[in-house]
Amino acid sequence: MKAMILAAGKGTRVRPLTYDLPKPMIPILGKPVMAYLIEHLAKYGVTEIMVNVSYLHEKIEDYFGEGHQYGVQIGYSFEGYTNNAGEVVPEPLGSAGGMKKIQEFAGFFDETTIVLCGDALIDLDIKSALYEHKRKGALASVVTKEVPWDSVSSYGVVVSDKNGRIQTFQEKPSKEQALSNFVSTGIYIFEPEVLDLIPSDRPFDIGSELFPLMAEKGLPFYAQQRPFNWIDIGSVKDYWEVCQSVLMGEVAHLDVPGIRLEDDLWVGLNTSIDWKGTRIQGPVYIGSGSRIESGVTIVGPTWIGHGSHICQGATVVRSVLFEYTRVLPDVSLDEMIVFKDYSVDRTGDMRHLSEYADWEWSNARDRRARRRADNIISKVNQEERVLKVI
Repeated sequence: MKAMILAAGKGTRVRPLTYDLPKPMIPILGKPVMAYLIEHLAKYGVTEIMVNVSYLHEKIEDYFGEGHQYGVQIGYSFEGYTNNAGEVVPEPLGSAGGMKKIQEFAGFFDETTIVLCGDALIDLDIKSALYEHKRKGALASVVTKEVPWDSVSSYGVVVSDKNGRIQTFQEKPSKEQALSNFVSTGIYIFEPEVLDLIPSDRPFDIGSELFPLMAEKGLPFYAQQRPFNWIDIGSVKDYWEVCQSVLMGEVAHLDVPGIRLEDDLWVGLNTSIDWKGTRIQGPVYIGSGSRIESGVTIVGPTWIGHGSHICQGATVVRSVLFEYTRVLPDVSLDEMIVFKDYSVDRTGDMRHLSEYADWEWSNARDRRARRRADNIISKVNQEERVLKVI
């Protein structure tokens, strides 16, 4: 069996994280979500993996290379072009169109292939899924999950008969139009013949075009309902909830890295904590090279990325701080994701640093930021002294 990871999308619903990261590179416990997928494939002996890339493609390619560190071979197919100014312009071909391009280039899909979206954590028993696919003589299989009816509009909805044969496939229907609350998890098993159904002259999508076509033609197209964990990072709210669940130990096989100092406190190497007046209520991870000053309060589940600096008197509650975040003195962050110059609360409300009346965080690598923050504090202190004299 071979594998295909779909990684060409922009991840617009996960902004601002995807302003600087392709969605498969969003970290869970400090590691890109796509790395977990590759490790899972390798565990089942799937070692030939193609990845279609487009938006910020170089970040995926630079991180994973050709896959030797995972014991697999990884190939890439870039979707886009270089314009007259020498600029690389991403131009995704759609999930199915990207596969067609790969097939026409070198015929990669010459045996059964598992296709996965690059933005979800899974623990699917691939061997059992492949066995069911073969037993039914399927041309294509879709692994499905039951979701609340209120969520169906975010997914491809699958309607199948008692034997699992798919009769209808609806791509992101409204709740009122949905014929089922069983949805595609973005995990598919394809036989090579599926590629013959994909046109080569235009973008083509798996969910909205290929699957409805297969259902219409009455091809051997099946749904599989399997017990497995599927954690989809569809939005910033989803990401915040995933991070909370992982730190709480609610996701099997995902262990918090670092050195365990206390029951619910993990730290990376070379981490400095001034315990004078500091209170840390776990679960909390503090990344390597981070500095926690005195009088700080941290309430978990909280992830503090490496190289961060939490200044005196600051409070961080149930938040995710990306690497090299400096939280300034006496600032409180409550249920927030902080990524460079942006913050997002748990409801998905995004704000730029410039929208805050006073500085709340900055880049921990920027010494100028600290000096400016000190100047602000010094100015306040001077004003207070003047008031006292008056």
